[in-house]
Amino acid sequence: MDIRVVAFDHPDAAKLMAEVQLEYVRRYGSEDETPMDPAEFAPPRGLFLVGYLDNVPVASGAWRAHDGPAPTFWPGDVEVKRMYVVESARGRGFARAMLAELERTAVAAGRRRVVLETGTEQPEAIALYRSSGYGEIPAFGYYGDLPESRYYGKDLVRD
Repeated sequence: MDIRVVAFDHPDAAKLMAEVQLEYVRRYGSEDETPMDPAEFAPPRGLFLVGYLDNVPVASGAWRAHDGPAPTFWPGDVEVKRMYVVESARGRGFARAMLAELERTAVAAGRRRVVLETGTEQPEAIALYRSSGYGEIPAFGYYGDLPESRYYGKDLVRD
């Protein structure tokens, strides 16, 4: 898989985000309504990545900087959003590769910790994050009060 930086509004990013929204509807009954400003995903305080297989977009992932307030966010945090792999490309390690690239680019941008939210209807995502060294953290954000939401974090830089 060839992973490329694209703009939040790039046609391939938009296509994959529309597909992940359909996945949320299938699994949870509605789209993800978390507020997201496209400017949050522009360097240097954010990044949107698309993975290509034979020039076909098959995976996405993004991060946006969060620097407080504590205890929810700490200086140097990034939040991962829009992790997705198209159904026909699942089971080939693309989500793990995308997550690793998100972490690598966050460190390169001087960020220190990754945080994210997922849900109980995404057991494969929970397994990916746990097996990649993510631990449970306190709830935050738009879905912070929903019992099916799960929150994870991982330190990227150790003092």
